[in-house]
Amino acid sequence: MDPAQEHHSFVAVDARTLETVAPAPEPRTDRDLPSPRPRGARAPNAPAAVAGPTDGAPPLDFTGTAPGAGEPESSNRWIWAVVVLSIGGFMSVLDSAIVNVAIPVIQKDYGSSTDDIEWIATAYSLALGVIVPVSSWLGDRFGMRRTYVWSLIAFAATSMLCGLAWDLTSMVVFRILQAIPGGILPVVSLTMLYRVAPKEKIGAAMAIYGLGVVFAPGVGPTLGGYLVDYVDWRWIFFINGPAGLLGAILVVFAMPEFARVKPKKFDVWGFVTIAPAMFALLLAVSEGQSWGWTGYRITGLLVGSALLLALFVVIELQVEHPLLDVRVFLRWQFTNSLFLITALSVGLFAVVFYVPIFLELGQGRTALNTGLIMLPEAIAMAAAMPLGGKIYDMIGPRLPTLLGLAIAAWGTYLLCGINSEVTAGDVILWTCIRGFGNGLGIMTIMTAGLAVVPAHQLNDASAINNVVQRVSAALGLGVLTSMATSQQAQLLADRSPLLESSGMSVDPRLGEMNDQGAVGLIPLWEELQVQTLAEAYSNIFLVIAVVTGIGAVMALMVKAPPDSADGSADAEPRMMAH
Repeated sequence: MDPAQEHHSFVAVDARTLETVAPAPEPRTDRDLPSPRPRGARAPNAPAAVAGPTDGAPPLDFTGTAPGAGEPESSNRWIWAVVVLSIGGFMSVLDSAIVNVAIPVIQKDYGSSTDDIEWIATAYSLALGVIVPVSSWLGDRFGMRRTYVWSLIAFAATSMLCGLAWDLTSMVVFRILQAIPGGILPVVSLTMLYRVAPKEKIGAAMAIYGLGVVFAPGVGPTLGGYLVDYVDWRWIFFINGPAGLLGAILVVFAMPEFARVKPKKFDVWGFVTIAPAMFALLLAVSEGQSWGWTGYRITGLLVGSALLLALFVVIELQVEHPLLDVRVFLRWQFTNSLFLITALSVGLFAVVFYVPIFLELGQGRTALNTGLIMLPEAIAMAAAMPLGGKIYDMIGPRLPTLLGLAIAAWGTYLLCGINSEVTAGDVILWTCIRGFGNGLGIMTIMTAGLAVVPAHQLNDASAINNVVQRVSAALGLGVLTSMATSQQAQLLADRSPLLESSGMSVDPRLGEMNDQGAVGLIPLWEELQVQTLAEAYSNIFLVIAVVTGIGAVMALMVKAPPDSADGSADAEPRMMAH
């Protein structure tokens, strides 16, 4: 190793590494004992950097002492690093939430059909499914900090291109490019968080990080509604430009260097199977409603995806350097956390999706007004997260997980009371209860799951966690939308005879009315549509409440992660200054 590089580097060290690298001490007499050394200085015989080269910038010492030195940590500089990391996660999630608000306006500007304009969101999701499994390898290959910085810059640049798109084709192409860094950011940032935060403060660190990730879906409709109504829809993309560049600059000054592990060989066959599998699955979810869930196209996509995923697992268990180490699923605490995250993620995105639709279509509210009604839910989540993190650090994850899921289930059950006469105050109260439960539990669940993962599998676990969240949210939303549509059609079919007796004929499949002279009954028809929409959504919220309640029962199996400070096999890698 180059001496200059040896002098300034952060390296990941655990007990196993020291056993293999540190030379055995020679017997010494009292005369050979070293004099007391300053805090944070390296002992004369301490091992030099044991990992690969770093990215080359001056390091930051967050702890002030080498791990295992027995001295208490005195610096809270890790907090600033976590805050900077939350910028990337916030931008990635916000983009998905904010774009949905502008879809109708973009469709009008481009003169596109409804089916075509949906590819703005669909293309982004499909590209994410392909890039997220590779994110772990990219972080190892190029260094986590370098990958994170360049992903922020690329996300800012591609967002600006989206804002400059001149037609639907260019927009879809730029959205695919935007999804590449957008998929890398959450995976790399989550891995980096576990490297910078002290082990005993990981609950608080995840709470800070989660403020950005979970706050984004709530603030997205409000910010998007304001930009669409009062500025220009293109600014939903332009705002990512300065935000991404600022985040990249902050990372350079606030984030330490990380020792890069020796780059592993790229798992070509693993990528060849997982990429089309995720593409087929997400395409089926996105187009299931339009193409028909029982049609041959959707069935073929789902069967093909399942076969490719099975082949991927077989390949990953055989190769020496898997693209994603699927053995992480053998840890029940991690696997259970994925089930619980799925329950909360589906509910979170479903409520953010269906409630605004009802407020706008059912009650005629503007996009900005709808966003303001949804904003308190995000505030409630933000208020609950520090509390959940504090409870986690004090007594472990079981209590905040159980309370969070139970409260979220209660709040979702209250939303079953939605109807044409529901007030904004009722919606705010019900969603705030849900938001408080989500904030209390969602990052606690994720923290508990990742805390039991060994250091060498953390990148893979972060990628798998991200894939599961996105796929479960998309799949859950697709299935629930299909249920809501079929229920609404059935409800219209059951009640249409009441209108037909007054001279109207109704096609429940299309939700259209054929007027045969009964123009005065049009308000009654519109009221019937609102009622059936509310009843269909009410049934959907009941399903979500039941699933979340089942998650609360599964939360009883959540355990506090074992203390690995003794240098066991699961010990987390730490950063050490030399």
